[in-house]
Amino acid sequence: MNTEEFRKYGKQMIDYICDYGETIDKRDVAPTVDPGFLRQMLPDEAPQKGEDFKRMLDDVETKIMPNMVHWNHPRFFAYFPAGNSYPSILGDMLSSAIGSIGFSWASSPAATELETIVLDWYAKALDLPCFFRSDAKGSRGGGVLQGSASECALVCMMAARARAIKELKGNHVDVHDSVYLPQLVAYASKEAHSSIEKAAKMAIVKLRALDTDSRGVFRGDTLRQAIQEDLAQGLTPFFVVATVGTTSACVFDQLVEIGQVCREVRSIWFHVDGAYAGNSFILPEMRRFKEGLEYADSFNTNPNKLLLTNFDCSAMWVKDVKSLTTALAVDPLYLQHDHSSAIDYRHYGIPLSRRFRALKLWFVFRSYGIVGLQKYIRNHIALAKRFETLVGSDDRFEVRNDVNLGLVCFRLKQKDCINRDLLARINQSGKFHMTPAMVRGKYIIRFCVTYEHATEEHIDYAWEEIKNYAEETLAAECPEEITEPVPASKKPPKKLTRSMSTRFSFTRSVSREIFERQNSRSQLTDGCTPIVIIDTDDILESLQRASRMNGERKSNDTYDSDSTDEASN
Repeated sequence: MNTEEFRKYGKQMIDYICDYGETIDKRDVAPTVDPGFLRQMLPDEAPQKGEDFKRMLDDVETKIMPNMVHWNHPRFFAYFPAGNSYPSILGDMLSSAIGSIGFSWASSPAATELETIVLDWYAKALDLPCFFRSDAKGSRGGGVLQGSASECALVCMMAARARAIKELKGNHVDVHDSVYLPQLVAYASKEAHSSIEKAAKMAIVKLRALDTDSRGVFRGDTLRQAIQEDLAQGLTPFFVVATVGTTSACVFDQLVEIGQVCREVRSIWFHVDGAYAGNSFILPEMRRFKEGLEYADSFNTNPNKLLLTNFDCSAMWVKDVKSLTTALAVDPLYLQHDHSSAIDYRHYGIPLSRRFRALKLWFVFRSYGIVGLQKYIRNHIALAKRFETLVGSDDRFEVRNDVNLGLVCFRLKQKDCINRDLLARINQSGKFHMTPAMVRGKYIIRFCVTYEHATEEHIDYAWEEIKNYAEETLAAECPEEITEPVPASKKPPKKLTRSMSTRFSFTRSVSREIFERQNSRSQLTDGCTPIVIIDTDDILESLQRASRMNGERKSNDTYDSDSTDEASN
């Protein structure tokens, strides 16, 4: 492809992207295909000769787009937002065109310095403690852009590990670091992100997942007790994670309490994970949730979640850059240069090669301004509160979380299996996409405002449809509770099959015996892949009930012969 062809096809691609954004609401929000579908649609081998661009774009439209989950769809209410905007896309395009591999100042001076400046802008916009900024007087800290919050957690844990081992070693410099690994303990609540558990596995250290209070909040007293127990065992607490905006229910941990406990133990590095909700600190009215951040050694938040910047882009700040770079620096001769006072971001993370991510974040800040970004987040909050009000107006439903940002956790006041089938019906339709979680012991449906241009009409329409699916679910699962007769012209709704309920509710059910035998089960599940644990007596009762029902049910009254009971899920 030469320059003129790129100019021609590039314009076509821009038109395609614009048309996609303008007409995305005409598409299903999510597909219903099975694994392996695409292999049946594409050739077994790459073409021997280059193909026409129009043919490639046609295949994108007919084979790829219908089978994507469209994260920026007006009816996508799952997970957290996948931030995106035209300024961000343009910045990413230019970054790709420049092709900078910005591992050091010498390899890309402007990319390095823009990243430093933009992260100082960002820290000021969020009103972070001054010690996180590189431009603050007397500061030893600074920021860096990583690929994801998972990278941020791992990098900070590795830095904390290196600092703790250095203290344990003292003058015994010849002793290998691995000798001290069994002594180290990290702490997080059971509501922390699963990336913390993954980081602990990669760092080969113990992780204690601690209980939260009745509202899902990680508290200082719980942490203090765990630390005291481990100190009594001769262990070394070295890393604590608190979360602002947990995945399951957007809960804000008690940073002041946790920070004060961390300050009592010299060996502890206190990390605050604000992947989604940390961006809300751009709003003065949300800054009450960051009280205690002054105790933190590091903090991360994802502009690719709530700040209209497309993935990948995760911001991380540390109080002491030297603690980070000491743990991660490797300096071969071919990467050395004469500008020793400059920042080399290769020492701030896992990879050597780095994308020019700061460019798209710079474009977003300049295009929207702080006021524009505040308006966008406030709209998400207002719409979530509207949905909370709608749920509260129907006695059949309840809200199970404190709605402070864009997430509402709701459910029918029914058994978990009924709510699972409700979610399955919603997702099976292809018109909406939502995910589940376990919140305070109950299976809930997560409804998160994600669309950049979301309006009250989008919320109201979603609620009306949710009520319709709820009526179908209740009529199929709890016919004895339906007071209004079903019109003769309308067939009563059918129960969902086992496979459909499991697939579209993103849920697994296992017996307690099997669950307790799993050596690999995770401590931290993000709250978004619920495993329903069924006691043996419940399984036997369900099997007996299913057997009776199958004996009475005529074959044409069901979708297939799968049992629809919990016991077979």
